Amino acid sequence: MNYITGNIIKNLREQKGITQKELADKLCVSDKTVSKWETNRGLPDISVIAELAEALNVSVTELFTGNIAKNNNRSANIMKSEIYVCPLCGNVIYSFGEVSFSCCGISLPKLEVEDDSKHIISVQIADGEYYITVNHEMSKEHYISFIAYFSGNSMQIEKLYPEQNAECRFRMNGHGIIYAYCNRDGLFMVKV
Repeated sequence: MNYITGNIIKNLREQKGITQKELADKLCVSDKTVSKWETNRGLPDISVIAELAEALNVSVTELFTGNIAKNNNRSANIMKSEIYVCPLCGNVIYSFGEVSFSCCGISLPKLEVEDDSKHIISVQIADGEYYITVNHEMSKEHYISFIAYFSGNSMQIEKLYPEQNAECRFRMNGHGIIYAYCNRDGLFMVKV
């Protein structure tokens, strides 16, 4: 595993617009200590890593890797949400953009929509709702895990379980995307 480099500390400090002394004061260390870190003549002690990340306004992971995530989309468009599923426990996580998640000790990749003619999502309109069905087996080994509806300002999700029908209803909320996730074959979608 890589450790924090002096260049990362220096670049983050300069981006934040603070001096070595100001950073040192926030961490209760001397400015000479910060100078040693930045010139690679010393390393921050593990006990100050969380405080250093907070002082530089980054996560601990960003501090270690130097890959700083920038959120340029302040409006958090739900239509650009990402979905993550743990293959071990089945946890479903969604975010308003691409992030790093781990579950059960493994890093989760964002789901990509699969192109498959076997997983057809059927959408009907009834009483101001979308009635969604997927003609799919629902055995303990092979089933639709969830169906979700993303529209411009909301997200609705229905968790499904083996031995029930692969169907649900969502309140209509304009144009959007309906996703269905098969535990074996991945993510499928249809625009509404």
